[in-house]
Amino acid sequence: MTVTPKITVADGRLVAHGRTVLTGVPDNIVLTHASGAGLVDGAFVGATADDAKSMHVFTFGTLSVVTGAHDFVHLVEVTRESPHLRNFQDAHRFRAALQGNDRDELEITLESGDKAVQTAQAANMVYVHAGTNPFDTITQAVKVVERHMQTFHHRDKKKFASRLTGIKENAKFQKKNQQAKDENQSEKENQSAPGLKLLVEEAKREHGVKYVYVWHAMAGYWGGVKPAAEGMEHYESALAYPVQSPGVMGNQPDIVMDSLSVLGLGLVHPRKALSFYDELHSYLASCGVDGVKVDVQNIIETLGAGHGGRVSLTRAYHHALEASVARNFPDNGCISCMCHNTDMLYSARQTAVVRASDDFYPRDPASHTIHISSVAYNTLFLGEFMQPDWDMFHSLHPAAEYHGAARAIGGCPIYVSDKPGNHNFELLKKLVLPDGSVLRAQLPGRPTRDCLFADPARDGASLLKIWNVNKCNGVVGVFNCQGAGWCRVTKKTRVHDAAPGTLTGTVRADDVDALAGLVAGGGPGNTWTGEAVVYAHRSGELVRLPRGATLPVTLKVLEFELFHVCPVTDVGGVAAFAPIGLLDMFNSGGAVEQCEARDGGAEAAAAVVLRIRGCGRFGAYCSRRPARCTLDAAEVEFTYDADTGLVVLHIPVPEQEFYRWTLEIQV
Repeated sequence: MTVTPKITVADGRLVAHGRTVLTGVPDNIVLTHASGAGLVDGAFVGATADDAKSMHVFTFGTLSVVTGAHDFVHLVEVTRESPHLRNFQDAHRFRAALQGNDRDELEITLESGDKAVQTAQAANMVYVHAGTNPFDTITQAVKVVERHMQTFHHRDKKKFASRLTGIKENAKFQKKNQQAKDENQSEKENQSAPGLKLLVEEAKREHGVKYVYVWHAMAGYWGGVKPAAEGMEHYESALAYPVQSPGVMGNQPDIVMDSLSVLGLGLVHPRKALSFYDELHSYLASCGVDGVKVDVQNIIETLGAGHGGRVSLTRAYHHALEASVARNFPDNGCISCMCHNTDMLYSARQTAVVRASDDFYPRDPASHTIHISSVAYNTLFLGEFMQPDWDMFHSLHPAAEYHGAARAIGGCPIYVSDKPGNHNFELLKKLVLPDGSVLRAQLPGRPTRDCLFADPARDGASLLKIWNVNKCNGVVGVFNCQGAGWCRVTKKTRVHDAAPGTLTGTVRADDVDALAGLVAGGGPGNTWTGEAVVYAHRSGELVRLPRGATLPVTLKVLEFELFHVCPVTDVGGVAAFAPIGLLDMFNSGGAVEQCEARDGGAEAAAAVVLRIRGCGRFGAYCSRRPARCTLDAAEVEFTYDADTGLVVLHIPVPEQEFYRWTLEIQV
């Protein structure tokens, strides 16, 4: 039997699933089909050149994909080069990137970052994968590259640190425990330099802080490590002068990089990187610090000269960083932040959190809408490697709810950078439970299928929809992100429409792409007809949607709505049921950890048994009024709206942290 590849190059055309993706493909482009699983769905792209150089720009072809087609093609730039390079010792030293040009051509840039590291051919610059589900196609593509490179791990193999965020009334900032204060003062009097340890202890003891992370740069500090500094000679630090890639220079010139290019950066020798990180992190750990946030990671790509190139240097630094984190912070306490490149992503074996956005700029009105849309689209790729981090925000801010809602469905950690005393506790209580835990969604939040080829920041017509799943239901966040974006002329984010209009769109149950699989994964016999109940967080509206039906949504700029999509299931043939969750939380459905329908019998009524986290107003849909509700076997009162089928009951604050209630609703 002959298996026909689904991706081919012939007569100057790259074809996937019978559709032409690129035309004008040059003769020097070479296709090699992936081995192992997915043999006929993916292929690696290589190219040859006349001369060996440290940087090449290869023409790949002209895009001719029709957006909205039912077949999806994902292209992944591959950092690692195969042993088919002219010189075997140059393998793994080049980085490939896709870019466009003013002729609407797709180009592949191949660069080492070290003029001494050159090649004239590359076998595996880009990986192309085709499929019918866009999200599965991207995941499969990254996993093929993972098997091929063996230098990084996919997100689902990584440990996500158990950071918690607690919220309490801010009296702690106004009145301290006097006894603890006196004890601290006594300690300080006996120490000439109390140091970091005392500060961390005080933060945890007096202010209820559970976890402390320290922020440092990839090179140590933002300017690196001072060469030959007393006591630090063993790091072999030397001044290095950053050289930026032409692609970066053309997109975003940076005055800080210009300064470093002249003054230099103190770079620890890569063979000493593990020693450097270990000494830094072991000291921090001894002070009670729980992890690190590692910034300006992109600086390493500019320092590859003399070190075998940008990929070799980045890989050496990241493997050293991860080894030190594993040794000193056993909960995998590391946030990768920020300015990431594929050199880093393809080198990360254990780092589980990656910054996916620019900073939160509270005083820049142009930054808020583009912040949400850029993270959602960045997550399509970054979310395959790590859990994207949406950055901190202010809870007391005109756009606070907008930012908070997005983070609640982003599957990410929740951070706020409030000034002490300036808090919106009503908003924070929609994000964080009294025990300090959050109702984190199961996946990285990504744009829905119908948003993948739209521009919800600039086109004046599209709303952004972001989907995610919880254990028993899904959620779709809808955001009006129009009016601001990156300006190619001024090289900054700016408002391009001061008065963007009100937009209307639709939401449907299958916007939650993984919802059917979620229901089927609940066990044998779990099937879903496609019917769902949709609860709107802001309006409080509850609607039962037949399969394929849509729900309209209208939003002004900087407005949002969260739709909790709950599959309807049969309960003993006597009622239809769907759990919603904690109605006052942004991610209501995150509170529902288990939902099991039980048929009635001679001695028991048909019922639904749920495992619930948290406290507050709990809501569910039931097609008939429940006969009885019990919480941990104690009967509780509830209300029932016969018009909508909404059941509401109150769940008290549990005495234990992370407590799971058992809720039984008899029908």
